[in-house]
Amino acid sequence: MSVTSTRAARAGRGESAFQRGLAVFAECLLTGVWIFLAALPLVTLPAAVAAGAAHLRRHLRHEASGWRQFTADWRTAVRRGWLAGLAGWAGLALVWADLAVVRAGLPGGAFVGTVGVLAALVAVVAALRAAVSWEPGASWRVLFAAAARRTVLDPAGSAVLVCGFAVIAASAWFAAPLLAPALGIVTAAALAVERRRAA
Repeated sequence: MSVTSTRAARAGRGESAFQRGLAVFAECLLTGVWIFLAALPLVTLPAAVAAGAAHLRRHLRHEASGWRQFTADWRTAVRRGWLAGLAGWAGLALVWADLAVVRAGLPGGAFVGTVGVLAALVAVVAALRAAVSWEPGASWRVLFAAAARRTVLDPAGSAVLVCGFAVIAASAWFAAPLLAPALGIVTAAALAVERRRAA
């Protein structure tokens, strides 16, 4: 069934714009749970986000999408994506070391800590943008390099994603189980940011 006919069928069932929006929101929450489960090994987080973004793209195009397709995308993305995940956790460890310098009160520690935190934010935003841009066969290194440029050249979009990370943190602080669905919301936000940038 084509996208046009699917939309016509939905309109024929009397779905309002609010109902369609609510359905997309629910799909984002479900996708966040899938991403959380696929990212439990930690180094598989980029691959999980990539698979979640691919699922949401298919859902928005009214194509067949479900757990089976998500799992297939995750398996493809994780073949090289685990290296990106490992590099990300290594970078966060360096930031933690920078913050330890700040806490130790060494000269210049505040400057080093500030630079470290800002660099970490840029890297995490770039990693998210790279993950949602992933397609089978894409090089993670090329994706990250292009995403890093977009992160710097599109400060408004990057700021939106930083706010998304704040939502994740607030959700986890309020109630830890909310962390999982919040991942889907941030992935959807990253997709929207990338689509706006492309437009």
